[in-house]
Amino acid sequence: MTSPLWTSDELRDATGGTLTAELAVTGISIDTRTLQKGDLFIALKGDRSDGHAHIETALNAGAACVMVHDRMGRTDPRLLVVQDTLDGMVALGKAARARFDGKVIAITGSVGKTTTKEMLRTALSAIGKTHAAVASFNNHWGVPLTLARLPRDAAFCISEIGMNHEGEIRPLADQVRPHVAIVTTVGSSHLGNMGSIAAIAREKASLFSALLPGGTAIIPDDCPGQDVLRSAVPDSSQLWRSGVSRSADIKLENLICKASGSTFLLETPQAAPLPVQLTAPGRHMARNAAIALGAVTALSVERTPAAQALTDFVPGEGRGARRTILDGVTLLDESYNASSTSMRATLETLSLLPAKRHVVALGDILELGIFAEDEHRTLAEAVIAAKAIAFCCGPHMRALYDALPPELQGNYAPDSRQLAPLLRAYLKPGDFLLVKGSNGSRMRDLVTFLDHA
Repeated sequence: MTSPLWTSDELRDATGGTLTAELAVTGISIDTRTLQKGDLFIALKGDRSDGHAHIETALNAGAACVMVHDRMGRTDPRLLVVQDTLDGMVALGKAARARFDGKVIAITGSVGKTTTKEMLRTALSAIGKTHAAVASFNNHWGVPLTLARLPRDAAFCISEIGMNHEGEIRPLADQVRPHVAIVTTVGSSHLGNMGSIAAIAREKASLFSALLPGGTAIIPDDCPGQDVLRSAVPDSSQLWRSGVSRSADIKLENLICKASGSTFLLETPQAAPLPVQLTAPGRHMARNAAIALGAVTALSVERTPAAQALTDFVPGEGRGARRTILDGVTLLDESYNASSTSMRATLETLSLLPAKRHVVALGDILELGIFAEDEHRTLAEAVIAAKAIAFCCGPHMRALYDALPPELQGNYAPDSRQLAPLLRAYLKPGDFLLVKGSNGSRMRDLVTFLDHA
């Protein structure tokens, strides 16, 4: 019989809360729409919603227990009453981390953290039971929720940590306390909030402060802020740099990128060279895979099954997934998010893929502040190199659109909703379409429109 995730005694001990019933919890939910029977439902209070309004719904749906900080007049013995439900969830996450004796990996970065996390999930799952953050659960509630859901018998735990402002990574990293800490890159994401690339590098580097003694920090060999990142690694930990340079510790030798995918020979410290083959195309995918396999090496576990598992890795929806839409148009769906760095990487990948025409639908990159117009305008070189006809939307993307030669100007609209029919009218069988933009640019709506056109 599988052990419960949490017992009543453990819930009380971890949170300091009051719980009358004796019960066992098999999962944790913060959304009654996806709640499973036996879950602990945590009634979080946010800016726009309050989980306390759904206490009865959760119990009727089969929740074993509900964590609340307001009984709302109820006396149900299944209520776990705490001072604050977010603090209670954080306490539960810390308790889960304290009892866990497996290996923990933490990932942050301006670009590629979710894809690298999913690559690591795929690779490590070939070796042992692996628990990882759902979707992009990487903020002040996503990190503790991921930890609180950590099964007792897992061998590996992967936590993704994000940021928008200064000072956000350190407290989350302290909850995770990783054996391996990864910065996938340092780029211009959130430049408007942070003010400079150097400030972004310092914030990313704060992840290393939580490394356990003997741990490993992994960074790209070509990202900005190398000195900042290097100096943040504790004396008790080691730093590995990943890339194609001679000085890289995790090195991609003989990297070949084609439309069918990439191949390279991975060289790492204290291990024999490892051949790697990917079906996911793009130099950035190969570099993410090298970082993931570098982390596997740092954990001193078997690498061959991990590399084999990555062979058929498929990027997630909105993060590079490919499929056919309309009547013979191939979609490269990157609609979930964007930065200047990821835009360039994806445009480079697009140029590898055969098609009658390359077409891009690009939405604004957000959170760039006063740097927005320049950051968007400088993307013109990458669009030109890809020979892609550009359909752009959003006030900042106007700068990119105007910087393109007329033959690459498809059309422009103020937003994705207005751009969608213009793009649909242009597309023909044999086209290869890339859709990309920040989540707030709602490029997902454009993809949905094309799916139903």
